[in-house]
Amino acid sequence: MSTPWKLAVTADYAEADGSTIYGDIGLDGLAADGIEWSLIETPIQPGALEGFDAVFLLSGTPLGEEQLQGVTTLKHVARFGAGFDAVDLEACDTRGITVTNAPTGLRVPMAHTALTFLFALAHSLLPKDRLVREAAWDRKAEHRGPGLGSATIGMVGLGGIGQETVRQMRALDLDVIAWNRSPRPEFCAEVGIEQLELDEVIARSDYLILTVAANSGTRHLIGERELALMKDSAFLINIARGAVVDEKALITALQEGTIAGAGLDVFEVEPLPADSPLIGLDNVVLSPHALCWTADFAAATGAEALSEVRAVATGNSPKNIVNNPRGGAEETR
Repeated sequence: MSTPWKLAVTADYAEADGSTIYGDIGLDGLAADGIEWSLIETPIQPGALEGFDAVFLLSGTPLGEEQLQGVTTLKHVARFGAGFDAVDLEACDTRGITVTNAPTGLRVPMAHTALTFLFALAHSLLPKDRLVREAAWDRKAEHRGPGLGSATIGMVGLGGIGQETVRQMRALDLDVIAWNRSPRPEFCAEVGIEQLELDEVIARSDYLILTVAANSGTRHLIGERELALMKDSAFLINIARGAVVDEKALITALQEGTIAGAGLDVFEVEPLPADSPLIGLDNVVLSPHALCWTADFAAATGAEALSEVRAVATGNSPKNIVNNPRGGAEETR
């Protein structure tokens, strides 16, 4: 490149020295490819991206018509991680802006996230932790946990994260059933599970795990009606996006005992408001949209995301295009 490729990096999760909330993901190494990066404040203001060739979204900060107003130079939006629900793909399409994500390095850490919630709920980990801290060992028989030996686990979503989660659960010889918006017969045959209608998966599951992508078609996919279909002994685990669940309906179900409990890494409003009833519930395990954040996750996701930045900057084809910038592409998750 004759002139530097200018990359804006969102300042909410990054510092001027190249460090990020995820640790060192290799921003300083971009210079070798002729890429010059600098921080941009969030929320991104209209016109603030003018003069930049690309923007690297380290968080879920919105990027749409408002932020792209008056911007003529932008060619690439790179997302750290799998989710891109805060990016207006149509607005990028009409401007010929390529949008990429980084889903591959996230899949195993996210599968482990699902398993962490699964085992914590199945073995009543949090109540037992509190018993030790409160010197109440005499009450341990009250929290035996339902276990997993005879449980049915329902997967809602068989994208990359969902498939990896299923593989790991099947390796543990757990019984799994699944729903996906499109048929996945080859995968289901490979791992030995049934793909069923959503209502049947919900009704049969002892643990219901959500890994679907967030979009208009999955908003409140699990609402009051669906929660009522669950067993009163069942648990909901959401590692997808908060908007996939009607949080108000979920809180009611947890308070009234319609379901036994939940493991939540995501919420409809993030950070979770301090007055949310979820915080005071004993039958919920909570995480700040970060349970998968490990050294392995940061290194793999950073490398994948920056490889997409380098590809576009050097005139090569990125692997994980999620929109249709005057062409064809398939969503990757």
